[in-house]
Amino acid sequence: MLGLDNWIAHFSDGATFGLVVVVAIVLGLRHASDPDHLAAVTSLIASGHDRSKRAAARLGAAWGLGHAVSLFCFGLPIVLFKAFLPEPVRQGAETSVGLVIVALAVWLLVRWRRGLFHLHVHPHDGSLHAHGHIHPAGRHAHRPLRARSPYQACAIGLVHGIGGSAGIGVLLLSAIHDRVVAVGALALFALCTAFSMALLSTGFGATLVSRPVRRSFGQLVPVMALVSLAFGVWYALGALDLAPYFF
Repeated sequence: MLGLDNWIAHFSDGATFGLVVVVAIVLGLRHASDPDHLAAVTSLIASGHDRSKRAAARLGAAWGLGHAVSLFCFGLPIVLFKAFLPEPVRQGAETSVGLVIVALAVWLLVRWRRGLFHLHVHPHDGSLHAHGHIHPAGRHAHRPLRARSPYQACAIGLVHGIGGSAGIGVLLLSAIHDRVVAVGALALFALCTAFSMALLSTGFGATLVSRPVRRSFGQLVPVMALVSLAFGVWYALGALDLAPYFF
């Protein structure tokens, strides 16, 4: 998980402030594409009611905000005082990330099994929106699915930020010796991660409303859910040192 990050951070060892800023930005943008982040956000957006680009961006931004807040709060003592989380706490936090991914995947499967992924697409404010509807047996009445709240996305981001704070703090400490600069880099890292996740979520929302995906969305949902479920179990076992983790 830290191989590419360590390679990037190596170039900021004793570097100027400008290079430290660049490294923090690159690490932040790259960190949003970590597999555990993508697995969680995929299930989060796919199980929601409104799958437009705008709605996906809101969920991604809320997730990123929660991640940024907990990442900064838990990373700050690591950067300032080299006060790392005890190993049992770190393992527990990482395991909770895997369990959250599993829970989201299971919820996505449950909603799919109940037939909640019939999509209706319509234009609104110049862009396409895809909405899920329930079709009760024997009639064609439409009842919209309950929307996924940004507050839920933010809460999930908080859990993910706690789980990843120790590794991030190690990277920053190994590359930045000035504490003031390190704190600034940590804040920039957190903000760039949030921004990058909003961008990735927007792209995912745009993919969901595209015609090829829209037509086969009902068949894609169980595949996405099962992949996320398997990854979540693997991630949790990896956190407990019961399975290898290569990212």
